[in-house]
Amino acid sequence: MAGNVVTGRTKQELRRVLVPLALAQFICSFAGSNMNVMINDMSEDLNTTVRGIQTAITIFLLVMAALMIPCGKLTDLWGRKRLFIIGLSLYGVGAVMSAVAPNLFVLILGNSILEGVGTALLIPPVYILTTMLFTDVTSRAWAFGVISGMGGIGAAAGPLIGGLITTAISWRAAFIFQALIIVIIILLSRRAVQDPVPADPSKPFDSMGAVLSAAGLVVLVTGIMLADNDLLLMAVFMAAGTLLLLWFFTHVRTMERKGEEPLLSTGLFRNRTSNLGLITQNVQWLILLGTSFVVSAYLQVVRGYNAIETGVIFTAATAGILVSSMAAGRLAKVYRQRTLVIVGFIVTLCGIALLVAMVNGNPSAWAFAPGLLLIGLGVGAMLTPSVNLVQSSFPAELQGEISGLSRSVSNLGSSLGVAVAGTILVTWSYGLAMITLAVLGLVGLVAAFMLPISLVPAKSGAPPG
Repeated sequence: MAGNVVTGRTKQELRRVLVPLALAQFICSFAGSNMNVMINDMSEDLNTTVRGIQTAITIFLLVMAALMIPCGKLTDLWGRKRLFIIGLSLYGVGAVMSAVAPNLFVLILGNSILEGVGTALLIPPVYILTTMLFTDVTSRAWAFGVISGMGGIGAAAGPLIGGLITTAISWRAAFIFQALIIVIIILLSRRAVQDPVPADPSKPFDSMGAVLSAAGLVVLVTGIMLADNDLLLMAVFMAAGTLLLLWFFTHVRTMERKGEEPLLSTGLFRNRTSNLGLITQNVQWLILLGTSFVVSAYLQVVRGYNAIETGVIFTAATAGILVSSMAAGRLAKVYRQRTLVIVGFIVTLCGIALLVAMVNGNPSAWAFAPGLLLIGLGVGAMLTPSVNLVQSSFPAELQGEISGLSRSVSNLGSSLGVAVAGTILVTWSYGLAMITLAVLGLVGLVAAFMLPISLVPAKSGAPPG
């Protein structure tokens, strides 16, 4: 940072830019978790089941994951601010449609499809603009800390806010709340958000790659959701999804050999630091959203708690993420990013262990709070360093691709968390679902230990990857 200016903007101007960007991440993360405490109310009102609501949540998360890579590429063609506003507008329409939904089909169309597509359009610009505007490691770490923290708080506070609104008014009002926040973000963005690099409509767009990548992810996760219905059908879908993704990577390699520009450069996967960082991102969101769904469903369906009671219990996770996210900037100046990710996973795994212990006996609902608090503290501590080391591993010209890939991997983790843990919960038990999340958390911990030791604190001024 040169004096008070970064890329020609003062600190005050950059703070104004950061407000709508952080709010956008907050509301998108909020949407991914607030429905968890409405399971009983929504299933009764829409004449569906827990599985039906789980399907709607998973489709929303999956649409985001499937479209995030193509949408990241579109930012170069259409412009980051334009895509941001279009995404917000689609999201707002989807929220209003969800609020008046008479059945599960309309809810899926509004929430899962329109809000999902809107989120996929607006989130890549958030991270690309942040990377472009905050050019040195210290300021970028702070900015990503704010955005990632708001994302984590949105996911953790979703059950509480959703529970309060559902109990006081109706679950439908929670979607009106989202629409109102979207309007505020659009108004704040009109002057504050400006694209530092003009769009280039002449750039080629790999339509075939977009279709293959999206189809592969959708089919793969759909297979996971079929685990409790038909194991053979599950295997067929998962195999088909894997083949589609292999086809996608073959297609990308072929285009690169021809000297053409594919949807995603294979060079993104040659950076060891970024690859490991993407794994940690995926597992973090898998644990956060998986835990949110499993514990929320267990408390409501098995223990009989209502939306507000379930939401209040989740204040522990919200508080944990809030505390660790607020400290992210200071921690980045003192500790290596690798250290923060490792400690974050260890704390998170301790939290899961406490939640697994809740299987035995008939403990008070508040007995879940310590485990949720530790998960919040752990995930909040590692969200920022994971995002920062991935984004900062690549130059400006690759920010569209890596932002799309990074957000796709994170949202794929969210959808897998709900799909995998939710399916195990519905088919088998709460305990097995939480143990599965713990095993996946160990995978993230191993990836964190494999990160290069040379990753340095932000204050040194060296790049994090």
